[in-house]
Amino acid sequence: MAGGKRQKRNRKAAAGRGGDAADRQLKERWKEFRYVLQLSDAEADVLGRYHGALSNGAARFAETYYNYLFDNPATANALYAYERSGGDVGDLVRAELNQLLALLSPEMEESHEPYAAAGNRHLQAGIEPLWILGGYRLYLEHLRDLIAALDIEDGDRRLLEAALHKRLFQVMGMAMEACWEARLAQVAAERTQAVEARDRIEAMLGNIPQILWSVDVSSGQVVYASPATHKLCEAPVEGPIPCFEQTHEEDRERLSAAWQSALDGGQATEVVRIRPRGTDPAGERWYQISFYPFAVRRRVNRIDALMEDVTEQQEALSRLEHLATTDELTELANRTLWYDRVNQAISRCRRNETTKVVLMLLDLDHFKVVNDTLGHPAGDELLRQVARRLQSALRDSDTLARLGGDEFAVLMPAVDDARRAGERVARKILECFKEPYWFEGEELFFSTSIGIAVYPDHGADTDTLLSRADIAMYRAKRGDQGYAFYERGSDSGSANQLQVSGQLRYALERNEFELYYQPKVSLRGERLAGAEALLRWRHPQEGLVPPARFLHIAEQIGLMSPITNWVLVTALRQCRAWREETGLELPVSVNVSARSFQTPRLLDRIQWALNEAGVDGSQLEIEITEDTLMSDLDHGVRVLRRLADLGVRVAVDDFGTGYSSLSYLKRLPLHTLKIDRSFLLDMVENENDAVIVRSIIDLGHNLGFEVVAEGVENQACWELLEVLGCDAVQGFHVSRPLAGPSFTDWLGHGGWHPSPAD
Repeated sequence: MAGGKRQKRNRKAAAGRGGDAADRQLKERWKEFRYVLQLSDAEADVLGRYHGALSNGAARFAETYYNYLFDNPATANALYAYERSGGDVGDLVRAELNQLLALLSPEMEESHEPYAAAGNRHLQAGIEPLWILGGYRLYLEHLRDLIAALDIEDGDRRLLEAALHKRLFQVMGMAMEACWEARLAQVAAERTQAVEARDRIEAMLGNIPQILWSVDVSSGQVVYASPATHKLCEAPVEGPIPCFEQTHEEDRERLSAAWQSALDGGQATEVVRIRPRGTDPAGERWYQISFYPFAVRRRVNRIDALMEDVTEQQEALSRLEHLATTDELTELANRTLWYDRVNQAISRCRRNETTKVVLMLLDLDHFKVVNDTLGHPAGDELLRQVARRLQSALRDSDTLARLGGDEFAVLMPAVDDARRAGERVARKILECFKEPYWFEGEELFFSTSIGIAVYPDHGADTDTLLSRADIAMYRAKRGDQGYAFYERGSDSGSANQLQVSGQLRYALERNEFELYYQPKVSLRGERLAGAEALLRWRHPQEGLVPPARFLHIAEQIGLMSPITNWVLVTALRQCRAWREETGLELPVSVNVSARSFQTPRLLDRIQWALNEAGVDGSQLEIEITEDTLMSDLDHGVRVLRRLADLGVRVAVDDFGTGYSSLSYLKRLPLHTLKIDRSFLLDMVENENDAVIVRSIIDLGHNLGFEVVAEGVENQACWELLEVLGCDAVQGFHVSRPLAGPSFTDWLGHGGWHPSPAD
């Protein structure tokens, strides 16, 4: 602020000094006018004698003069504007009258100021010097008319005319000099302001990172370049594109095309690589260059350019693109990039029918054992090793991708002999698994299975080819060769699966799912202990579809999460409805798949479902299989403890069919063991099965768990389980699974009491 005030004071001081110099200049010029146009004694004498006669017409001429000015549109507009700004034209008239009277006086004032002031007044009113000059011409004609009307001797007439000419020239010259000096002062002030504005703009442009320049199109030369341009360019700044020689060779053609587009009248922008002044080739940076054409009458005569360093943005975009197209673990292409390259290869192949495209799908055999045994860090390291070996077995033109998990894919574009090339590469890939892999000094061996599909022989699009490579891969797993080409007729089951998966995607939206409920009855007092919710699909053509036909497909296509959400909230809402309609507290059991149990958001879904249904956790029991629980015990412990915090019970389903470590089982917050139905089928006749069932019941009770037997289909089985001490049963002997309304009716008729006979 202080600096700005000092600059303002300095400008005022400079303006004052300039005004003093102009005044001195006018004073000297006035002396020169008086010297050159000095009146003789005779001229002064005759002027004095006729002063009165000539003065009588001064007021009339002043009016004539201003009529003259108002008759001209340019000067009239200036006078009107002068009045609107607060000026008084009458003051101008009076000042002009006084000046004319002074002009006729035998003795003029010694000072130049009144006459210089008259010129300045006219200039301030907007009257140009040309029109002032015309006014003096009119005044001269006016005086001549006055002299002609006088009764005067010829000698006096000549002296009087000479005196008036000298006086008129002196006053007119002084007024014009004042106008000239005022204009010079105005120009000097404007020049000073322009220089100051330019200096401010230069300082501003020198302080911003953007680079600006302007090119005259006719000459092709740079007419302006901001200071930053000189810092960037090694050579002198010349047009039309400074630093063009420092631009990366691969980008010059695009930059030239953008310049040509601007010459044609269109705004153009390009992002190019430029090596800044004083840096080596490795120091290239990215710049965005924009050209803005300026046209007059549709002809481009100037192009302004803006250049900005966008290296950080470009690198961020590159990182995002890398993340979007690259598998983070292996640094291979991911599914997105691989699909894109396959589509491009197919498009090129359509134009060149002599070549084919080969797709390979690889799945590592028994890789899950590695993850389960050594942990996921070991699995990740081995996947990286596999990626490196596979990459070394392929051509540079081939694309290797990791599609997810332990699944890899290979694209071989533009192949002449598809079968021969596919077999050769497949054998090279299989060679990659003959040598052991290593993790922390331990040798590990595993193999792969390869499915191969060829465009256009096996499909016309990427999805079809990948599906058929998948079919071939599973056929390879069953064979000894390690790889297999797709064969027509081998995918009838897969085609049906594809059809089911397509229909399944819309089943939830169309409300085609239903829940059936199978009651659980406590053997103590034969009271109803709960109900298990069982999912069914009401297919529009096939009718009621059991879960065994579609749940595994739902797992594969990623629908288990929304289906699990629907089952949870629907079952819990039914639980609340039973309580409101019958007064019974009837908890519901919901089966959770292995994949859903591993999902980090399972607990959030359960909490959401409880809130949505308006019931507490005691009304829900989650059923998981023994294998699901033991596949990742650490995760299982965390989930079970959180479920216990919510008040949700947990049952181990199909107990006895898997393998559980009893040392872990006794420490888990479980509530129920469900005996698999396979042990109950022959239990009444087979003593060994009865022993197994007794052992499970005793084990469960010793661990503090409730034991439920499922699949009870007759009274004999019921009675034996009661003798063995089983806590509760479910099965057809109690009731088949019933839809919600039917189950409610069953409750109302006391249907939970078992039949005395089968």
